This record gives sequence, structure tokens and C-alpha cells, in this order.
Amino acid sequence: MNAADRQLERWQDQFHTWGPCGLLAVGTLLAVTTSDLTGGTAAWCATGALVAAAVVLQLWHGPRRGRRTPSRRGIVYYALRWAIAFALTWLNPFFAFYAVAGYFDADEVIPGTRQQRLGVFATSVMVAGSQSGGMPIRGATQWAVFAGLLAANNALLLVGTRIALQEEQRSRDRAVTITELERTNTALQQALDENAALHAQLLVQAREAGVADERRRLAAEIHDTIAQGLTGIITQLQVVANTPDPGTAREHLGRASDLARQSLGEARRSVHNLAPVALEHDGLPEALDKTVAEWGRRTGVRSEFTLTGTAEHLHAEVSATLLRIAQEALSNASRHARAARLGVTLSFMGDEVTLDVRDDGRGFDPVAVPARTGGGGFGLDGMRARAQRIAGSLTVESEPGQGTAVSARVPLVRHE
Repeated sequence: MNAADRQLERWQDQFHTWGPCGLLAVGTLLAVTTSDLTGGTAAWCATGALVAAAVVLQLWHGPRRGRRTPSRRGIVYYALRWAIAFALTWLNPFFAFYAVAGYFDADEVIPGTRQQRLGVFATSVMVAGSQSGGMPIRGATQWAVFAGLLAANNALLLVGTRIALQEEQRSRDRAVTITELERTNTALQQALDENAALHAQLLVQAREAGVADERRRLAAEIHDTIAQGLTGIITQLQVVANTPDPGTAREHLGRASDLARQSLGEARRSVHNLAPVALEHDGLPEALDKTVAEWGRRTGVRSEFTLTGTAEHLHAEVSATLLRIAQEALSNASRHARAARLGVTLSFMGDEVTLDVRDDGRGFDPVAVPARTGGGGFGLDGMRARAQRIAGSLTVESEPGQGTAVSARVPLVRHE
């Protein structure tokens, strides 16, 4: 209950306690001022006695805080007050001011709707009698006026009662709405607190995921660049160690040196998350062409690069991903395929870009490929993860003795 409601309740309590006394004082003052009492001294004495009885009755009923509860005591109080008011109004019509109090507290003291209406009607009889010229009522004209006023008073009471009931219903509805809003606000605050805790937890998880993702990125970059470069260097050095020809040795030493410099550059670019060296000055088709040609010279496998469709300037992330997938596929072919021929095809097809790497090597059963261990390479899982990172996909087709085909399909995202 807010301050305004408490103030209204206190005002109603004071009115129901002292309002009848105030109305009685107004009626008494007007009656004395007009001196319109019939019957002489006896009438004055009767009026004084009735006024005193009304005061005593009000003190007996006593002040009560808050809304009163209808009871038998209330019926007795209301009936006695009505009888005193009727007698006073009979003596002087101005005492109808006191009788009007019956309109305000019938629902406070009388139990039952029917009994409350009867009490209000009895009060309206006194009020209409005083309005029609006072009681007793004489003559047909005064009776007609009395009947009309009685009907008008009760009609007004009916309208007022309906308005009061509607207002009371609205008050109850508002109270229910306020209660529901408080419950909703409490639930909303709880949800906000939970969301704040969840947000903090998500931030922690996001930081952890970022660290883990960066570790995976660096691991994949090292595998695709440094590890493959070192493998190539070892291969060239083995050739140097096994050849008696100085010219051939110098040639393979040069290749090993080039691979070392290239691997060093790739390592630096991986740390700074930059595009591969091959894409620094060339687009993806040119970089793939050079990569395939270099791989063919290093491995001695007949290799060929093919471009289909109209080449477009791709987003750097898309180009780097497809280049890394091609490098991993070439590395796998050199280590496992034992192929005589290999072909790489880059196809621009509308809103997609497809990279196909096919060889005629010994092949394998994709279903029987063992899971990657902690000491193994990234291989197919790494290529698949790279494609999925840019909303693409990777498929592998292979059979023992029938070669291998790796196909990566990614969205065509143009360079801004």
C-alpha cells in the first residue's frame, strides 16, 4: 500500500468516526437558527435529548481504524441512528443532514447486500421527506412531490452505487495488475542477475575459446609451413648425401636453401597471422600454379594446375584457406600416394569456389583411416576444419589402388 492509499484510508476512518457528529452539528445549527420547531418547550427538550442520544450512540459505536466489518453490532448501531435521525427530521427538516450519514456507511456496518439496500432506502425516505417540505406529509401534492423525490433519490443512489462498484472493481484490477507487475519485475530482476552471471561466464569461455583457437591456428600453420618445409629440406639433403655428382648436389642444396628461407618467412607470417608468402603478390590462381609447379619439381611427379571459370579476386581468408588445403593435400600425396601424376583444379562456379586435388597413387580406404593422435599430423581433419571455418566443406574419395581425390567447396567471397 502506497502513501496515497494510506492517507485515503485514514481520511475514510476519520469520516466514518466523526462524520455523523459533524452532520448532526450542521443540522442542529440550522434548526436552532431557523427556530422552526413545533411544539414549544417540549419539542426543544425532545430535540436536545435526541441530539445527546445521537452523540452517545456515536461514542458507543466508537472509532475503528481501517475498513469496518459488517456485524450485528453494526445493524443495531445503524437502526438506532436511523430512528434518532427520523425523529429529528420529523421535528425539523434540516436534520436530514444527519440522516444523510446512512448513505455512506451502510456497506460498512450492515451485513448482506439486501439488508444494505433496505437501510439505504430507509435513509432515502427521510431525505425525500425533508426535501418535500418536512414530515409529516400532508396533501396529495406533497405526497406526489415526496414520491418523485424518493424515486429520484433512489435512482441517483443506484447510479452512484454502480459507479462505486465499477471503481472498486477497477481498484481491485489495478491491485492485481500491480501485484502481477511486482512479480514480473522480481522475475525480470532475477533473470537479469542470471544473465549477468551468464554473460560473465560466457566472457570467460570466449577468452578460453579464443586462446584455444589461436593455439589450433598456430599448430595448423606450423604443420602446413614449417613442418612441410623441414620435410622438404630433409629430402633434398638426403639426395645430396647420396649423390656423387657435385652439380646435382649443388642443385639440391640450393633447393634446400630456398625451402629454408621460405619456411622462415612462413613462420614469421604465421606468428603475425598474415597471408601466406605465395599470396603476398599473386592471386590464388597464380599462387596455386607456382605451388604445384614447385611441388612437381621437388618430388619429380608430373603435376598440372587447371583453372576453370572466370577467376575473381577472392577475400584474403578464402584464398589463404584454399592455398593451405592445397599445400596439405600435396604434402599428403608426396608422403603417402606414390603417384605418377597429380592434377589440381580451381573452379569458379557462380557463388562457389571449388578446389580439387587428384592423384593416381595407391589410394586408401577413408573409413579405415585411424584417428589422429597427439603425435600425428593434422591431415584430413585439418583440411576439413579449415574449410568449415569459412562455411565450406571438404570431401575425400579414394580406394586402394585407385588414387585419391580431395575436393574443397567454399563460398565465393570477393575481396572488398
